[in-house]
Amino acid sequence: MLHFSRWKTVLIWFVVLVAVVIAAPNFLPLGQSGSISSWLSKHRVVLGSDLRGGTHLVFQVDRADVARQKLVVTVGEISRRLRQANIRYTGLTGNDQTVTVKIADPKQIDAAVAALKEPAAGTGNGLLGGSARDVTLTQAASGDLTIQIANAAIDGAISAAQTQSIDIVSRRISGLGNPDFAIKPEGADRLDVQVFGEVDAERLKNILNEPAKLSVRMLDATMSGQDAVNGRWPASSEVLYSLDDPPVPYLVDRTDFITGANIVDVQSVADTQADTVSISYVLDAEGTKRLAEKTQQNTGGYLAIIFDDQVMASLPITAPILDGKGAIPVSYTEEGANDLALMLRAGALPATLTAVEERTVSAALGAESARAGLVAGIVAAILVIGLMFGFYRGLGVIAALSLLLNLVLILAVMSLIGATLTLPGIAGIVLIIGMAVDANVLIYERIRDEAKTGRPFFEAIDYGFSRAIMTILDANVTIVIAAVILYFLGNDAVRGFAVTLAAGILTTIFTAVTLTRWIVVTWLHRRHPKHLPKDVHTGIFDRANIRFMGIRRYVFTASAALCVAAMVGFAAVGMHLGIDFAGGSIVEVKARQGAADIGDIRARLGDLPIGDIEARRLADPSGALVQLEAQGGGENAEQSAVTLVRDELGTDYDFRRVEVVGPAISGELTRAASLGVLASLIVILVYIWMRFEWQFAVGAIVATLHDIILILGLFVLTGIEFNLTSVAALLTIIGYSLNDTVVVYDRMRENLKRYRKMPLPILIDASINQTLSRTVLTAATTMLALLALALFGGEVIRSFAFIMLAGVAIGTFSSIYIAAPVLIVFKLRPDALDNDNDKKVPEPAAQPGKPAV
Repeated sequence: MLHFSRWKTVLIWFVVLVAVVIAAPNFLPLGQSGSISSWLSKHRVVLGSDLRGGTHLVFQVDRADVARQKLVVTVGEISRRLRQANIRYTGLTGNDQTVTVKIADPKQIDAAVAALKEPAAGTGNGLLGGSARDVTLTQAASGDLTIQIANAAIDGAISAAQTQSIDIVSRRISGLGNPDFAIKPEGADRLDVQVFGEVDAERLKNILNEPAKLSVRMLDATMSGQDAVNGRWPASSEVLYSLDDPPVPYLVDRTDFITGANIVDVQSVADTQADTVSISYVLDAEGTKRLAEKTQQNTGGYLAIIFDDQVMASLPITAPILDGKGAIPVSYTEEGANDLALMLRAGALPATLTAVEERTVSAALGAESARAGLVAGIVAAILVIGLMFGFYRGLGVIAALSLLLNLVLILAVMSLIGATLTLPGIAGIVLIIGMAVDANVLIYERIRDEAKTGRPFFEAIDYGFSRAIMTILDANVTIVIAAVILYFLGNDAVRGFAVTLAAGILTTIFTAVTLTRWIVVTWLHRRHPKHLPKDVHTGIFDRANIRFMGIRRYVFTASAALCVAAMVGFAAVGMHLGIDFAGGSIVEVKARQGAADIGDIRARLGDLPIGDIEARRLADPSGALVQLEAQGGGENAEQSAVTLVRDELGTDYDFRRVEVVGPAISGELTRAASLGVLASLIVILVYIWMRFEWQFAVGAIVATLHDIILILGLFVLTGIEFNLTSVAALLTIIGYSLNDTVVVYDRMRENLKRYRKMPLPILIDASINQTLSRTVLTAATTMLALLALALFGGEVIRSFAFIMLAGVAIGTFSSIYIAAPVLIVFKLRPDALDNDNDKKVPEPAAQPGKPAV
């Protein structure tokens, strides 16, 4: 029955009211939203760094550094245990994860093995003990012992270093005075760091990736550092180099008697008159005692201040230092000394952190992107609502109201789950504006079909809603699947797109089957119309009666030729891979005065040792985009190249956007993208196979492959950069194309049951013509929204919008001319297949309860 019970009505509008309340703080400034409710103010949609400016860095714990530290500790422990057991040995050396030692007396080999297995004091585990064997020992008859550090031990140390680093990195960022940041572990060995607002990315990276391990040792005065390098130095000492350029060698004792853990306070002190900078320190009681003892015993000697295995300063001991206080002169700028003091206060990192990915956006560019996205959304909404009103008048107003409420619901859902809104996320909302009215169009056109059969109007509405619901669900499942795959595929920006797309589809279904239906039913009960309003103009498609299948052979041939050309171009020329997949860096700059000089940029950067570069002017004459190739020297090489670019162009240009992707990240993204596209296709096609006959699934596969090949060919032809956002566009196009295909297939399946003897080509033509109004309107609204995004969404998102525009056109074409003819090829209904496909077959007259075809 076509009615809503009171409790259903209350429930629907309760959900809408709650959504409005939850979404409301997003429309108010931060200061005002807090006065509404502390809970609501905390559940706002958070803008990503690409919309409010900031730096997104991914650091990786340096495995080589952890392994080296583990090796040093293992060598030291072996030496200590053997000395304690009075076992003579020679040649104790370590390399990578292997330690070798030769026991001088073969008779002591068994005793040496026992000493290494003996439990350490207070632990219960020996060097070779423990439930997880950190090291393994092999024994040779010659007296050599080989100790191998297990990968599991290194993995465990990396995991511990990751956990410890989170707190230390947090303290370092807080010391910079920026409270708006987020840190989380990623994977087994990475840290995901986001700092929002205007950020000096280079300074931030320098502060975060330094271990900042400070220690104090005695300088070995038995020989100079240079003599030690040229000769042989005592085993109790080692050669370390200074921070100078060129570095100076020093021979220092191996034993730290003061470490950073003994420092309770450290500050930078600048003497403007003497133009010097120093670091003042205060030691704890234990450090004060050790320093006093060492300086009393070694007056006239030198203290070596060691910073990350380099000699930061060599201080003469002119008198005992008894109070645990002092100052260390450093050859840093005042800012550098401040940063050094900050790192020492925050504590030393357990291992070096290497930046493997960077996405930095200036606050100015972020604000511009947010404004552009808002303008694109408003323009898209106006165009879509205008088109719906033009075709449906009053029913179009209902669709517009559902669309606006749908946007509120999207904001509410994103606020509840704490989603981050990124620039691709805004693109997802704009796309939803174009696609959301599809459900309304499906319902309205189904009502028209039912009304044409002669049913009473109220009954046509009931049947229209009931029969459209499953089509809506079937059509939108494909896009939801693509969105879910996307969420687990890419970076935060792509995840933002996936979240808004999935949330938008789900809220669209809700508004279509509840709100739209409630509004239409209320209108029906109040106005009591006897027929469809005369101002609905989609009937113009009823007279089309296009023989699509009559030219299928020509279209198939042309499409096949285009696909072959696309594959040849893909194989011969290839796509312009972005840094997400090829590695490298992208730098967007803006001239501080006048227009950007592309020739000058190329000349200046061409002299740097950073390989080939590409530079092009942006739509704004003062802007330029520079792309650097992958450096091929590991993760640090990418960051070094960007630093060189900053140093070269920094005086004349502002850096608005910097993206750096190292080889580790690019390789992972490539694998994830390939698997993501494949998984998405498999899941979607399995769903279609379950919902339809196998021929429909085959048709969907062929049409989808057709779309993918042509889109990839478009990338080859235009040279548009193929990156993670492009993968998002590709998956969305697949979802949209299958959405359109499912609607056509659903009508074909229905007609197959009604007209069992109708030749298949004629039945397919009839089904396509019946759904033509929906196909045209949905494609038009989606393309209008994407056109608004392309024109007003800004430079960063323009390529995405262009590819989506082309993809919607290709997907619409393939749902008609590829997916449908495949059913004939695979003989969906061989008993009714007319071999003379172009033969005119009379159409059945409209009968009560059956739509005209």
